[in-house]
Amino acid sequence: MTKLKDFRITPENSFYGTGKRKESVARVWILPEQPGRFLVKVTRTGKEYDLRNYVQRETLFNKVMLPFKVTKTEGKFGIYATVEGGGISSQAEALMYGVARALLSHNPDLRNQLKKAGLLTRDAREKERKKYAQMGARAKYRWSKR
Repeated sequence: MTKLKDFRITPENSFYGTGKRKESVARVWILPEQPGRFLVKVTRTGKEYDLRNYVQRETLFNKVMLPFKVTKTEGKFGIYATVEGGGISSQAEALMYGVARALLSHNPDLRNQLKKAGLLTRDAREKERKKYAQMGARAKYRWSKR
């Protein structure tokens, strides 16, 4: 299998940001020298995918690209990211947060725009734990009087 990533990422040619959502963690590097190139590596399998093919839905792809739209930097950066945990949807949101943080490390002046769009606030909602003597987090077993 041929690798999609044929470039070396260094602190001189990239900017890093970490994004988290539910169980998903995305480590994102934005690359000014590789515009229009969006690669995702899945940590569990070790495989690399094109971002558009990986997230499958156009809405999720647009969500990942939202920080670029908000800051008017579309087409100026490429993305290389590693993702782990969760599902495709939460991984896409983790990628979005990671891209926003990486843009912030590239140019701190973009903070107001990203903050106003809500892209620097981590969505802290997590799965509620299952309780003992219950079917799930909220669902109870059926109760019979007799």
